[in-house]
Parts: sequence; C-alpha cells; structure tokens
Amino acid sequence: MNWPICIKQFEQYLRLEKSLSGNSVEAYQRDIRKLTEFLSFKGLEVQPEQITPEVLRDFLEWITELGMTAHSQARTLSGIRAFYKFLIMEDMLAHDPTDTIEAPKLDRKLPDTLAFHEIEELLAVIDLSTPEGTRNRAMLETLYSSGLRVSELLELRISNLYEDMGFLKITGKGDRERLVPIGRDALKHIRLYLDGVRCHLTIKKGYEDYVFLNRRGAKLTRVMVFTIIKDLTAKAGIQKTVSPHTFRHSFATHLIEGGADLRAVQEMLGHESITTTEIYTHLDRDYLKQVIKDFHPRS
Repeated sequence: MNWPICIKQFEQYLRLEKSLSGNSVEAYQRDIRKLTEFLSFKGLEVQPEQITPEVLRDFLEWITELGMTAHSQARTLSGIRAFYKFLIMEDMLAHDPTDTIEAPKLDRKLPDTLAFHEIEELLAVIDLSTPEGTRNRAMLETLYSSGLRVSELLELRISNLYEDMGFLKITGKGDRERLVPIGRDALKHIRLYLDGVRCHLTIKKGYEDYVFLNRRGAKLTRVMVFTIIKDLTAKAGIQKTVSPHTFRHSFATHLIEGGADLRAVQEMLGHESITTTEIYTHLDRDYLKQVIKDFHPRS
C-alpha cells in the first residue's frame, strides 16, 4: 500500500461513489498532498498505514509554522480524516490515526443576515417598469423564498418548476437533487417574468430551459447577480455587505427564529451534514439574547 495508489483509489471513490465535483475532489487531493510534502520535507519514508497520531501532530505544527490559518488547518485535517475513513472502509487499514487528533479551535464567524424589513426595503427599490427589474425581482424573491445558492439559481430550469405543487427541483453540490418549497410571491414574480419578459427574448441555443437569462438570451453569470444585488443594496441605503448568499442565510435564520425544525431546514438548504446547518442555531440564540435584552424588565 503506497501513497500514489491509495490517493488514486480515494479519488475514484470521491468521483464515482460520492459524486463530488472536480473542484471538491482536487481539494481533497491537495489535503493529502500537503501531508506527503511534509513527510518528504522531514525525510520520513512512511506509507499511509504507518502514519501515527504523533506524525499528524508534527504535521499540524509544521503547517502552523508555514502560516496556515486555523480554518485552513481544520479543512486540511478534515480531508485527511476522510482519506483514512476511506482506507478503513475498504479494509486497507485497521486503525484510524486521526481519531485522537483535535482540530484547531475556530472562531466561528456568523454569517451576515438581513432583517425581514431590510429584505422588503431592498425588493421595493427594484424598478419593475423595466424588463431587467422584473427579472431581478423574480431572482431575489426566489433566493429568499427557497434559500438557494447562487449557482442553483443560475442553473434553475423551467422543467424543474412545479408551480402547481409549490416546489422547485434543485441540483446542488455533488449533483444531489432535492425538492425545495417556494412561496406564492416568488412564484408570482417568476410567472410575471416568464410571461412578460423572457418570452420576448431571442434565446440562444442551449439555454431554452434556463429560467433566468440576460438580455442576449444566455445564462446569467455569478458576477452579474453579485453586481445587481450590490447596486440594489446601495440604492436601498442598507449599510451591510449583501451578497446572494446573504439571502440564503436570511432564509435559514428566519426559519429557525420562527421555530422551524433544524432537520427540515437542513433538507431545504441541501446540507449533507446537520452540523453545517447548526450554525443557524447560534444565530437563533443571539436573537433570543437580544429579545431578553430589549424587552425583559430585569435584563
């Protein structure tokens, strides 16, 4: 069992069984390569099964000395853990050397969110008298109503709109599909855009099924959506850094604040792990603390 063979088998597992994107697979491979670079630097001729917790602790010290941030260290360790879990699953290894390794402590940065009145203020400044304004209102309503990633918004297809059921079929990370509810207001504005704007576009070949298009009949870019939101934020006078992801964070936060079940929110967001969704419970606790501070007579 040597590094090239194990890494190749791990890559095939990530691509074929986990259905991860090329970028995600490359990120995992980079994590393993960092470890092999450390072994080479230290002159340690050890194979994957010979790695010990002590070697891994020395590795973490080494990448710390190189200036790697705690967040990057944790991400690298996570990739190495996944590699060793794969080796154990394939019966190539009996013991996991990462079991006793603690990840670096992270200061958890809570994502920015918009209050509901700020969402309304931002939507209100969109000029619905223009074709672009009609499209932009539909896009932002969809982002907030369903908590989509910007990539999921741009890839949304007409054939995946189930208007009568109030659902969208979304293809998320790792090509995983999920059904996401969408609100009446968002559906109304999507229909206004489809019937009043999109139907008049000369649509380029290959984009016939995409919902949101630019004025030339092609798919919008991420940069364009970021620019649209930045301009609307300034126009609304909102003093926050707002991005497409802000609408996703706001969607999840408002659901949790309203008492939604965490597992339901996980399903709607398309998070593979519940721990990713749990960050919104921290937002909820902050909200509750603020309620006590603002309204409790003995706060």
